[in-house]
Amino acid sequence: MCQHHFSGKKASKEEKQIHDKEHASWNRRSFIQALGLTGVGSVMLGATQISASKPSPLSVALSNSENDNILVIVRFKGGNDGLNTIVPVYDYDSYANLRPTIKHAQNDLINLDANFGIPNYMTGLESLWGNGQMKVVHGVGYQNQNLSHFRSSEIWASAEPVDFVSTGWWGRYFEDLYPDYIISPPEVPPAIQIGSIGNLIFEGTDNNYAFSVANPEQLANVAQNGTQHDVLDIPDCVYGDKLLFMRATANTTYQYAGVINEAYSSAVNAVDYGEGELANQLAIVARMIKGGLGTKVYMVTLNGFDTHANQVNDHRTLLEDVSNSMKNFYDDLSAIGIQNKVLSMSISEFGRRPYENGSNGTDHGAASPVLLFGPGLEGSGFVGEHPDINTWDANDNLIPSTDFRDVYQTVLTNWFCLENSVVNGILLNQTFENLNLGLDCNNLSVNDFSNTTQIKHTPFYQNDNTFIELTMPVTAHVDMRLYNVLGKEIGSLKNEILFAGKHTIDVKASIRNSLSYGQYIYRLSIGGVFYSKSIIIK
Repeated sequence: MCQHHFSGKKASKEEKQIHDKEHASWNRRSFIQALGLTGVGSVMLGATQISASKPSPLSVALSNSENDNILVIVRFKGGNDGLNTIVPVYDYDSYANLRPTIKHAQNDLINLDANFGIPNYMTGLESLWGNGQMKVVHGVGYQNQNLSHFRSSEIWASAEPVDFVSTGWWGRYFEDLYPDYIISPPEVPPAIQIGSIGNLIFEGTDNNYAFSVANPEQLANVAQNGTQHDVLDIPDCVYGDKLLFMRATANTTYQYAGVINEAYSSAVNAVDYGEGELANQLAIVARMIKGGLGTKVYMVTLNGFDTHANQVNDHRTLLEDVSNSMKNFYDDLSAIGIQNKVLSMSISEFGRRPYENGSNGTDHGAASPVLLFGPGLEGSGFVGEHPDINTWDANDNLIPSTDFRDVYQTVLTNWFCLENSVVNGILLNQTFENLNLGLDCNNLSVNDFSNTTQIKHTPFYQNDNTFIELTMPVTAHVDMRLYNVLGKEIGSLKNEILFAGKHTIDVKASIRNSLSYGQYIYRLSIGGVFYSKSIIIK
C-alpha cells in the first residue's frame, strides 16, 4: 500500500525543503543510475540486478573500419587451476607428486602434443584443437601477483597491476574515441556483458560502456520481448510516481532492446547447447552475432573456479561446460559461415598453487594459461614458455612467463587492427609484446584512430557551486552549452576564442539564471568536434 510522506497537518517550510530536496536527490540518483551517466546504472527486476548504460565509441571505431571482427571474452571467475586444465605431461611425475589426490591420471589425458594434455572429458576442445582453432598461452599473469579476487579482477580489467585505476582497458578506448557519447550514441550496443556486473573492463571516467545483464535469462528476456517494465499497472501515489519514473526511464535507456530483439529473433541456434551456465550464455551470444546485431565485444561469465575444496568434481563440471560450449558455439557460427570473424579469449583473475591443499582443492595462485578459440588463429598451438612447476615465488606460486597485457596488445593490434598509438593509450601508455597467435589483419585499410584530440574537460564542485575546468592544447573557438536531462538547451556557458592553457567556467555565473538542483549535461564544440559530459548543479 502506498503511503505519502506527510501527515494531514501542514508541513513546515523546513520540512517542505527537505521533502523537495529528497525528491530532487531521488530523481537525480535514479536518472544517473538508469541512464548510466555516471557509472553503472542498476535496477532490480524481480530478484535480478540489471545494469544499463549509454553506448561507447567502440562500435563507431570498428564500424568505420573495414574490420568486422568480433571478440568474445570468457571470464573464468574465481581463479582457474591451469595445471589441471592444461596438464604438463613433459613433467608428469612432478605434477603428480604435488597433487596426489586431485591429479589427472596420465592415461585419462588427451594429449594435445607430446608435452601437454587435457582431461579426457574435454572432448570438445580436442575437436577444436584438431581443427586448428585453439591456442594456449602459457603462464599468463603479472609480477607480484595479487591474490585477492577483487583486486586481481580490477587489475585484469584495468590493465594496471600496481596503482589502482578506476577505468578499464576497453572503457578508456571508448571514452577517448567517442567523446560525444551522451548526445550522439551509436545505433547498436558496442558491448554486451552477461554477469560480472561491477567489473571495470568497460568502465570509463564517467560511464560504464557495456549493455549489461546479471544472467542469461535476463538478456534473453530483453532479446525476446524488447522491453523490461510494465508502465501501465502503477499505483496512484507518491510511490507510484517514483515507480513510473524509474520504469519509464529504464525502458528509455534500453534503447537497444529493439535492435537486440530484432537480431535475436532473426536467428536460431543450429546446435543444442545443453543446459550449462556458459552454454546458455554462448547460445544467446551466437544468436546475436548470427542475427547481425553488430556488437563487437561480448563478455560472458562462468562462476565457480574458486576451487579450495572438492576440486575434482567441481572443476570437471566447469571444464566440461567450457569444452562443450565452445565447440557448440563455433559449430553454431559455422552453420552460416561466420566463424572466421569471431575470436574467443579466456581470462581469470589468477591461477592456483602448484600443490593441493588439505581439502582436496587448491588455493589462490599466480600464473595460468589463457585459452583462445576460433579459425582466425590459423592453426592450433602453444605460445610462450610454460612455468617451471618446481620453481615458485615467495608465496609458493608459479612464476608468470607471459604478461597478460601481451595478450591484450596482440588482440587489439592483430585482431582489431588498431594503430600502435591507440593501443598504447588503451594500455596506459605502456608497450607490450605482440605474441605469435596467428592473428592477421590481412593488411586491411583501416582508419587511423590515433588522432584522438587532447581536449580535457573535467567538472568539479566547490562551495556548493559547479565548475568545469577546460584544458586547451591550442588557441581555438569554444562553444559550450548546457542542457537539461530532456535535451532542452538551457543556455550558453562559453562562446568565444580561448587561448591554450587551463580555463575555469563557473556554470551558474555563466548561465545567469536560476538553475534547479539536479542533473544536467554540457556539450562542448571545438573545431567541429563535439564532447559532452554530465554534471550536477548543487
